[in-house]
Amino acid sequence: MEAPPAQSRRWVLTSVNETLDATVDLVGITDRRISIFTADLEPDIYNNERFLEAVKHLTLGKPFVRIRVLIANPGRVVRSGNPFVQLARRLSACIEFSNVAEEFRDHREAFLIVDETALIYRVDSSKWEGIADTHEPAVARRYLGLFDEVWNSSSVQTERRELRV
Repeated sequence: MEAPPAQSRRWVLTSVNETLDATVDLVGITDRRISIFTADLEPDIYNNERFLEAVKHLTLGKPFVRIRVLIANPGRVVRSGNPFVQLARRLSACIEFSNVAEEFRDHREAFLIVDETALIYRVDSSKWEGIADTHEPAVARRYLGLFDEVWNSSSVQTERRELRV
């Protein structure tokens, strides 16, 4: 059994600021892969300059990083625009988006998984309450399995116009 690293941490999220802090923290510990399942690229998180800077730092510092993003409802992204999508266009070798296939759009949760080990999980994407953990590989792999199933059933959108955002 794999022992948790010395910096292992689990905490409860109750607000947008706590969720943003956790997101930036987890991006900062990423070695190779981030998988994001989101309803609509929540602007309070993914439009935030701290998140964008963390992603830029990660992708420029670790060239083999891969970030995959599943969006269940891209309509809001279209209406509001999103700097993360613009950043992804410049870093298209590292960041991919896909619209969630119709049969999976009833999933209400939102999650972010880092390196099959760390995660943020919110049972209801319309609320900020959730958990974050820097070392919970069994749970992270469970949600990564769901993510991969949805990803493989969805069509990857590499260009913004194809994503309809």
